[in-house]
Parts: sequence; structure tokens; C-alpha cells
Amino acid sequence: MKKSFYLYVLTYRGGDWSDPKVRFAEEVFHEHNFPKQSTDFNELSDYIETYATENLTIQTFDTLWTLYEEQA
Repeated sequence: MKKSFYLYVLTYRGGDWSDPKVRFAEEVFHEHNFPKQSTDFNELSDYIETYATENLTIQTFDTLWTLYEEQA
């Protein structure tokens, strides 16, 4: 079974803060309403578009989603 996008993103936590993927992971970790069990692109992108912040951007999501799909 494929792990959730959330669990994949958390692998970037603790890295170099200049990396947008690291900042995205830290932001997701602190988002209590993030769909943590989801593997669905539309559900996740809708959430990101709705609750975007300086570190939670659709551009970084797209990058991470591509990497996530390659891992599957």
C-alpha cells in the first residue's frame, strides 16, 4: 500500500531551511487540518490552494507531488 503524501513530505523535515521542500514539510507538519491520510492529487491540491501560505505553495506542492509519484 502506498504511503500518504503527508508521510512522504515529512521525510524533508529538518533539512536546509533554504530548500522550499523543507519549509513546505515544516508547514504541513504544523497544519492540523492537512489531509494526512490522502494519496489523492485533487484533494491535496485543493487544500493547498485554499490554505496557501508563504511556505505552503502550489509550486512546491507540484514539485513534491512529482517526486512522490516517482517513489511509488
